[in-house]
Amino acid sequence: MLDMYNPYGLNNAFLPPKFNKIQANGPGNLYGMQANTPGNPYGAYGMHQYINPYLNPNQHQYMYQGPCPCSAQGQYHMPGTVYGSDRPAIQDYGPAPLVINIEEAASQNNTFRSALWTGKHLQVTLMNIRPGEDIGLEIHPDVDQFIRIEDGNGFVMIGDSRDRLDFRRYVSDDHIIVIPAGKWHNLVNIGREPLKLYSIYAPPQHPHGTVHQTKAEAEAAEGHH
Repeated sequence: MLDMYNPYGLNNAFLPPKFNKIQANGPGNLYGMQANTPGNPYGAYGMHQYINPYLNPNQHQYMYQGPCPCSAQGQYHMPGTVYGSDRPAIQDYGPAPLVINIEEAASQNNTFRSALWTGKHLQVTLMNIRPGEDIGLEIHPDVDQFIRIEDGNGFVMIGDSRDRLDFRRYVSDDHIIVIPAGKWHNLVNIGREPLKLYSIYAPPQHPHGTVHQTKAEAEAAEGHH
């Protein structure tokens, strides 16, 4: 019996009362947590609605004793093995909880823009900027924006007016760009390969489930807002 410690570092003081005496590892008690039981596929955590972007719901019987929680929400995933695919499905998972390899998701995305997660206060989108293409000169009056470059080379310009973009920097893999609300900005792909990135808006900038295959499609859609 472990009264105040388990292998995941979860102190019992932070667990629900019914689990404040967590058993040590043993048969049917993996990692000091309750074994999976029907109707509670995640054991002591009781997470019924978690969406696994890597899981193939057709193989859930090898991983869960109850119905796959993904199928219950109509989520569909790319084919994978019993442990799930190494390629996440690109779709808007908000506002449900989400764990995903963002580097793999950004690398996999081939659309100009796809919303990955949209909530009430924040949004995550993936972008794929073709060589010689740009995001487009824009301003978000009430939205702060965070951009992380996953692959490629770009040139970012930011300023107080559209004809005075005096903050200019070259960016590449692993660089981040933080754009305060009310700043004009643009990001150009100056490389020979697609510029892969993810962007976080707070609050959300685009409608839930947004998918823009091309820049032209994005500009047409934004022209109607």
